[in-house]
Amino acid sequence: MTSAPSTVGVQPAASAVDLVKTYGSGPTAVRALDGVSLEFGTGQFTAIMGPSGSGKSTLMHCLAGLDAATSGSVVLGGTDLTKLSDRQLTVLRRERVGFVFQAFNLMPTLTAEQNITLPLELAGRRPDADWLATLVDVLGLGDRLRHRPSELSGGQQQRVAIARALASRPDVVFADEPTGNLDSRTGAEVLSFLRQSVREFGQTVVMVTHDPVAASYADRVVLVADGRVVGEIDRPSAGAVLDAMRELGA
Repeated sequence: MTSAPSTVGVQPAASAVDLVKTYGSGPTAVRALDGVSLEFGTGQFTAIMGPSGSGKSTLMHCLAGLDAATSGSVVLGGTDLTKLSDRQLTVLRRERVGFVFQAFNLMPTLTAEQNITLPLELAGRRPDADWLATLVDVLGLGDRLRHRPSELSGGQQQRVAIARALASRPDVVFADEPTGNLDSRTGAEVLSFLRQSVREFGQTVVMVTHDPVAASYADRVVLVADGRVVGEIDRPSAGAVLDAMRELGA
């Protein structure tokens, strides 16, 4: 099994400095992020949590280059996203960022294998056969590669999505409520795979979730409220996260 690389002395996989995101202007403007500064360590699994409307999804979207910051900076793998053109951002997302969504977002006409390698093909890159074989083995997809999404269960589709996100060995995998459409048992399997990608492959994962149990799989939980970071929990338990969310009124 591939071992996780050492992260001693390595720069953060992603960071935000005084990040501000405002929607609209004038008296009706909404300040979704209000001066957020955070670092996400290489080879670390971080969960972002907060009440509805707290800014947690906006934070992830800005970190991933899916939304532009109003001010402040976002650095991913040493690159300041706020200084990139739209075209450069598109290339960066394709080549250096992995995404896992609640709705899977698989192409229905492609097989599981084709879905996994699609981002690499769009980037004009040849898949690493050994790495793909490792992912397929770890995720238990060996007998599902020729199936289309409609022939797969929800859990299998999300495993395909995780393999797709990891196929390019991205700087960061961003997971947006990845277990939201899954039952608790299947959700636990998916979270275990994400946890395993951190432990065994040295992957960096940033996950937005509302579920304290899901958050307990992370190395730390970042708590967000009213567009600000209001706390962190290291080595979180589901109970500790639930208590913290109750204090936030979530």
